[in-house]
Amino acid sequence: MASAIPPPGTSDIFPAESWRWQRLEQTAAEVFGRYGFGELRTPIFEYTEVFQRGLGNETEVVQKEMYTFEDRGGRSLTLRPEGTAGVMRALLNTDVLNGVEQRVFYYGPMFRGERPAAGRKRQFHQVGVENVGRIAPELDAECIAMLMHFLDELKITGAELRINSRGVMADRGPAGELLRGYFSQHLDGMCADCRTRFENNLWRILDCKQPGCREIVAGAPDYFNAYSAESQRYFERVLQSLDALQVPYRVDRELVRGLDYYVHTVFEIVHTAGLGAQNAIAGGGRYELLLPEQSRPVQGVGFAAGIERLLLTQDALGAAGEPDRDRVIFLASLGEAARLENLKLAARLRHAGFNVALELEDKSMKAQMRVANRLGASAVLIRGDQEIASGVVAVKNMDGGGQSEVAIGGILDFLSQTFQ
Repeated sequence: MASAIPPPGTSDIFPAESWRWQRLEQTAAEVFGRYGFGELRTPIFEYTEVFQRGLGNETEVVQKEMYTFEDRGGRSLTLRPEGTAGVMRALLNTDVLNGVEQRVFYYGPMFRGERPAAGRKRQFHQVGVENVGRIAPELDAECIAMLMHFLDELKITGAELRINSRGVMADRGPAGELLRGYFSQHLDGMCADCRTRFENNLWRILDCKQPGCREIVAGAPDYFNAYSAESQRYFERVLQSLDALQVPYRVDRELVRGLDYYVHTVFEIVHTAGLGAQNAIAGGGRYELLLPEQSRPVQGVGFAAGIERLLLTQDALGAAGEPDRDRVIFLASLGEAARLENLKLAARLRHAGFNVALELEDKSMKAQMRVANRLGASAVLIRGDQEIASGVVAVKNMDGGGQSEVAIGGILDFLSQTFQ
């Protein structure tokens, strides 16, 4: 049924708010550009197999949250639930599999069919980066430092970096058996989801938020000791690099992230302001992603930050700022001939870089001045039959007061010297 209300879990973003989104995106482009990243834009839907293979068929995102549909050609397509898999699919068209580094960033809408809450929508937005094709602990640390730099530029202070290691795929066997042996003794005290995870996605038990499961997880053995010496050394070098970059962190062995493609470093940025229990504002890590028709995984490191969550955190911190207000020139018209002449003048001024507003309906001068005041106009240019006949414009200075007449031929120079 048609309605003026958008579907649940979605929202309209009006001009009074969209300037904040634009500023955040501009800040991302500026900061990430300093680290050598360029923007990549991918489709908002992909072949379903891209996400099934890339994220892991047993992940909760694939099992429960994806918006999947069949197109008229019988192809299974999915609205992207996250950005990495689609970016990796695109980068397969480059030399990334031959070790040629690709540094890209993206922003845009993502889609997950989950219950809407504060900072969690069905159509949500992310800004993210991927550094693909090279493997080094220092690259992981640089990626994290860039994320913290980005948050600093947004004036988001007080965030905490939590970091952990997933080891490599070969580590999952011995480490997983260590955890399986422990959790098998506590299944009766776990929630229904965790009993299912015990069979299908053991590591997600560590991430459960249910109080009973949290108590069980707190007593779990340190699986990091079951990793290979090489994996342990990799993580130690990441931490050493963060120390060198003066990036504070907390090692959190319960942090695993929800997708199967992560190896080695995983991390989240959490903040207590404005988000309630769902307090993560960004997260990511190193990954190996195997896409359809590929025999070798794509390797990289990256992160994604929820734009809605970043904005909510700014609100809670009082860091939203103010919009950039261009100085407005308002053209007031007395009569039909003046409106036509002002329409031409407005085009001339706009091409010269001025922010111009004018009234194109037949309104009184009093009504037009009310509009100029509401817009915060710096100057009102008034023209009627007399001004047109004399070749002048009456300029009312709304900032400093006073009114003067300026020849129409010199109006551009006058405004440039006075109001730009």
